[in-house]
Amino acid sequence: MSNKKSNKKQLSLIVGAVMLLVGVVFCICSESILRKDAPIKYKALIQRYAQEYEIDELLVLSVIKTESNFDSRALSSAGAKGLMQITDETFEWLQSKTGEEYSPEALYEPEVNIRYGTYYLSLLLKQFEIRDTALAAYNAGPGRVSSWLAQPKYSKDKRTLDVIPFGETRYYVTKVNRAIRLYSELYDM
Repeated sequence: MSNKKSNKKQLSLIVGAVMLLVGVVFCICSESILRKDAPIKYKALIQRYAQEYEIDELLVLSVIKTESNFDSRALSSAGAKGLMQITDETFEWLQSKTGEEYSPEALYEPEVNIRYGTYYLSLLLKQFEIRDTALAAYNAGPGRVSSWLAQPKYSKDKRTLDVIPFGETRYYVTKVNRAIRLYSELYDM
């Protein structure tokens, strides 16, 4: 009788060890798969300009992931270009603030795009103070977001968007926040 008990206990321990090993392998494989969906590209440029403009590099990384999925040649139907999807008009306005002159094609250069996109994001964060509101402005435009904030049906405190009336912008803010969570979990950032 004690042999049967001993064999059952050993079998139980073996099954438990195998299940633990399968779980560990699954977690490693899952993380590897997730890292393929959440790559980090242009890390040095992101760190450099996030530090220069005093914003969270994880935010910049997540905006790039959401905007272009790291495609430096991305072009939207609205004409937004490059990694952080900047329009020619916004680029021209930003250059008027920096005193520099680039052609609109420079937006396809990762360094130029990340620098100006991060600068723009920093200006929106200063203007709107709340990350989700600044992200909504990055997507829908600061004028539109200011208009929403002035309306009680969208904002009770005139700072926070309680309701984002554009589905695309609402989804955009959700996607960037999801990317922030994913990157912070996968890469210890």
